[in-house]
Amino acid sequence: MMLAAQDCQKSYSDKKQRPMTFEFGDSVLLEVSSWKGLIRFGKIGKLIPRFIAPFKVLRRIGNQAYKQEFLEELDDKRFFKEPEAIVDHKTKKLQRKMVELVLVRWKHLNGSNLTWETKSNMMKRYPHLFDDA
Repeated sequence: MMLAAQDCQKSYSDKKQRPMTFEFGDSVLLEVSSWKGLIRFGKIGKLIPRFIAPFKVLRRIGNQAYKQEFLEELDDKRFFKEPEAIVDHKTKKLQRKMVELVLVRWKHLNGSNLTWETKSNMMKRYPHLFDDA
């Protein structure tokens, strides 16, 4: 009974997987686990990044291993997203409680560089931004 269930699950898995090969110069996305993506790269709006920026394949190392061109921000364990300054603040009413929000200007962020974040979260992660206030 258990073997039959395992065979059934394997057939479902095999239908969705296909072998992929990449050549020199191809662009590939780097997949990050959801928990590590949240801790290292933070949330972008309401979503946690699943894949990060396209990287060029430099050479093939093994059957499924490739050497990729990484940015300096990833080599020293940082991502492009660093807060530059707190621009504005407001208080938003959510049902029965009030939530303080701050408008943050980000450095090195592609696209829009202003986002609303909760003040408590930003104070925990970046207390140096609140030293002046």
